[in-house]
Amino acid sequence: MGMSEPVRSGTTVEELVRAIADDIVSGTWLPGARLDEVGLARRHAVSRTPVREALARLVAMGLVESRPNRGALVAKLGEDHLRSMFEAMTELEGICARLAAQRMSASERSRLEALHHAAMRLVHLGAEEDYARHNADFHSRLYDGAHSVHVCELAVITRRRLAPFRRAQFRMPGRLVKSWDEHDTIVRAIMRADVAGAEAAARAHVATVSDASSQFVRTAISRRDPV
Repeated sequence: MGMSEPVRSGTTVEELVRAIADDIVSGTWLPGARLDEVGLARRHAVSRTPVREALARLVAMGLVESRPNRGALVAKLGEDHLRSMFEAMTELEGICARLAAQRMSASERSRLEALHHAAMRLVHLGAEEDYARHNADFHSRLYDGAHSVHVCELAVITRRRLAPFRRAQFRMPGRLVKSWDEHDTIVRAIMRADVAGAEAAARAHVATVSDASSQFVRTAISRRDPV
């Protein structure tokens, strides 16, 4: 598996974070590999300033380590650490789905349902990148629908740290269809205000995402030699 396509000139720091994170999660950059600012800036046709900020964000996400006299290195992604983050995500998404089933207005429920059904076209097309963006929008609406500012903030922070792994899962064969089906169970429960059903469906969904993400990372790294 090769490197992701270079981000073009005028890119945002967020896009750089995404590109570098995806290369790390996919096994292009293996644990211990040095991430050279000059090389990354040249590859993505940007100055070193946004690269430096992107690396700082990746350090905060736990994907990169900053060591004195050695610079930025790809961190070792232990399965226990990844599992722990997904455990937190499972609890938070379960809470959000439960509260959304209680608190979403009729118009919010209708918009969530419409967004969900519109994504079936992306599944049929096999549009992984577009579906990944839809997936982020879907979960954001779920968090907002909980109408709990603090819970929403925690969910967003945790999800941001797991974003590269959650995107990676969509490269697994058949994952788009399964993801849509899992979303469908959540949406159906919310539409009928089934509090327990919505929470159970959301928890099961994240547990499946955790397994798929871990499997993708293990497979990708096993196929790569150190960069």
